[in-house]
Amino acid sequence: MSQIHLLPDLLINQIAAGEVVDRPASALKELLENSVDAGATEIEVKLTQGGIKQIQVTDNGGGIAGEQLALALARHATSKIASLEDLERVASLGFRGEALASIASVTRMALTSRTLQAEHAWQVETEGGALSSTQPAAHPVGTTIEARDLYFNTPARRKFLKTEATEYAHCEEMFKRIALAHPEVGFTLQHNGRVTWHLRPTQLAQRVHEFLGEDFAQASLPIEVEASDLRLSGFAGVPAYSRASRDAQYFFVNGRFVRDKLISHALREAYKDVLHQARHPAYVLFLTLDPAAVDVNVHPTKIEVRFRDGRAVHQFLYHAVNRVLAGSRGEALGNVVQDSGFGIRDSGGWRGQTPMVAPRQESMALAVNEPSPFYSTLFSGVKDAVAEAPRQADQATSEAPPLGYALGQVHGVYILAQNALGLVLVDMHAAHERVVYEKLKNALDMHTVPTQPLLVPAALTAGPLEVATVEEQGDTLRQLGFEMAVLSPNSIAVRAIPALLQDADPSELARAVLQDLREFGASRVLTERRNELLATMACHGAVLANRRLMLPEMNALLREMEATERADQCNHGRPTWFQMTMQDLDKLFMRGK
Repeated sequence: MSQIHLLPDLLINQIAAGEVVDRPASALKELLENSVDAGATEIEVKLTQGGIKQIQVTDNGGGIAGEQLALALARHATSKIASLEDLERVASLGFRGEALASIASVTRMALTSRTLQAEHAWQVETEGGALSSTQPAAHPVGTTIEARDLYFNTPARRKFLKTEATEYAHCEEMFKRIALAHPEVGFTLQHNGRVTWHLRPTQLAQRVHEFLGEDFAQASLPIEVEASDLRLSGFAGVPAYSRASRDAQYFFVNGRFVRDKLISHALREAYKDVLHQARHPAYVLFLTLDPAAVDVNVHPTKIEVRFRDGRAVHQFLYHAVNRVLAGSRGEALGNVVQDSGFGIRDSGGWRGQTPMVAPRQESMALAVNEPSPFYSTLFSGVKDAVAEAPRQADQATSEAPPLGYALGQVHGVYILAQNALGLVLVDMHAAHERVVYEKLKNALDMHTVPTQPLLVPAALTAGPLEVATVEEQGDTLRQLGFEMAVLSPNSIAVRAIPALLQDADPSELARAVLQDLREFGASRVLTERRNELLATMACHGAVLANRRLMLPEMNALLREMEATERADQCNHGRPTWFQMTMQDLDKLFMRGK
């Protein structure tokens, strides 16, 4: 029988290193977090060969006293917690006391540090965990940790490391995460003697701009939401700025970068209604809550967390992001036009530009009050306001709606409009589809889907399953705004449809609804499949391409878009409109060159 025995400390540390330090980027993360916890305002990173040959982190933090250097490299030695109560409310990035010991066990390490009170610095070195005596050294206040030759004493693990370029890419990504979480700290990154990043202390918006670029800065919405003890801040990319991968997703809990299934699910749900197919949203978001409400001690790398009230966190995140996405770009643009005289949004908010004269829509020899089924039914309530638009534009040329005034159509597909910034191009079917969809959702939520009886009922040939669906799901159909009746074993009469869709083909619309009811059942159609069904109905009811609209009808659609949540995207996540500023147009024609 084999005997139980204690493992030597070196082996224990190397086992821990397998969890904490699986590649150079993992070691870099631990060292950077230690520097941030030490109160550093400047941190410099030097890497050689992707961090495999050398990782050196220098900071100007509080430093470590000479007599504690050796203890800092001991396993489970930390200055950040001292009791179970501290562990349950941990606010620092590091707290386990494993990182330095684990890194030291698989590298050749030198730890040099000086406190503000010390006359000089002290240094201790290790090789594979073997500790040298503490020696005096020259160093300003702060700490430098240099780890060389990762896995030099465990060649089997070293074989699992990738190429220098790959390991550097992982290190750079880890550097970005820490730097994004702490914009008040200056960071420098060198690789093989070349400076790749030099970041000065700044505001979050500027740090986000530096890492994610101008495109994200102009295509992101600021978030600042509080509820109870939960606070969400940062920037969420608009759905049109979606990505093929998750490379632009940064989420932090109390300043700690995490990848959490509950958080990911909440954000996916928030974008679900506006994101196109398999695309991924981009965001830099910070969740702040009581440290006692989240457990960060569920994984050695601390990248996973567990919330004490996961449901509340999920609902908070979903509603906070969903509400921000629901505000249309036209609405946001309107606020800017009103508040700051037009501008282009950058990482610092809105950058002012020279105000331009608002567009003027000339009066037309058109009987605005002339009955029009499209105009009067699909844009109910907007007719009078649109009829007044030209007169109002004459009275107040300095004011214009966010999406401007329509100029005309392009091949019956796109609407051209002029606003204060320049030219607006609208996909009229996609835009109207979203307007109708949101109206249907609101009506169904209020249990008040208005119906429109058909003057002549539409008869359609139906199969046995469709007939059975009409007989069994009469209440559900009425709830959705339909009235259908079975005429014979193979025919159905459609007597009424939702008033919002009265220009749709009743037969095609009825078939689409019956198919969903037959395939998924009433309960699923009205719950998890509800939005898919309403999107299908909206598509049938939206104005079709190649439909010639009058200017008042176009303007009615623009005003509806401005008043509709999520009007930037159609129900399938595609953009509904684009803005081309005067600067954009000038560039096209090379004006000023």
